[in-house]
Amino acid sequence: MRRVPIAVYASLLLSTGVTVSLKKPALDPASLPASNASMYPEPFRARVLPREKRSLGDACGLTRIGVSQAVLMPGKESSMRHWHTHEDEFIYVLEGEVVLKTEAGEQTLRAGMCAGFKAGVEDGHQFINRSGRPAVFLAISNRDPQDVAHYPDVDLRYNGAGAAHAFAHKDGSEY
Repeated sequence: MRRVPIAVYASLLLSTGVTVSLKKPALDPASLPASNASMYPEPFRARVLPREKRSLGDACGLTRIGVSQAVLMPGKESSMRHWHTHEDEFIYVLEGEVVLKTEAGEQTLRAGMCAGFKAGVEDGHQFINRSGRPAVFLAISNRDPQDVAHYPDVDLRYNGAGAAHAFAHKDGSEY
């Protein structure tokens, strides 16, 4: 019996629009509403929207790790290039392709490829969709309330979930 990789199965479900009726703790990502929002202030918000994001971890009741399914539209960026002080991140490409940009340069990731980013490593990362079709990926991270994100290429800082202003200029002034 031939095994089908989960990325291929998930991609087929997404592309056919087939929904599967499941009971918790399982779920079909297509059954969740997609968010098209960003906490980024302008002008950064326009660089990532429109997009689709489904919070799979929240829907499964997870509190210590975040798991999101993201659809990155052609010409859009997943985020501004950034690194985290307290959160590890892992990305797994399900469909399409994205360009991973880090201090080392750029490389293309296609369906079935992944990348990981260790907390505290000052090497910002972002994904850019330079293809002509949407790319789908999973983003997984731990949820650390002490986390701060730094953005080396733009005047932006994420101050953490408990901050009065989540995003600020690098000098601390609010947007």
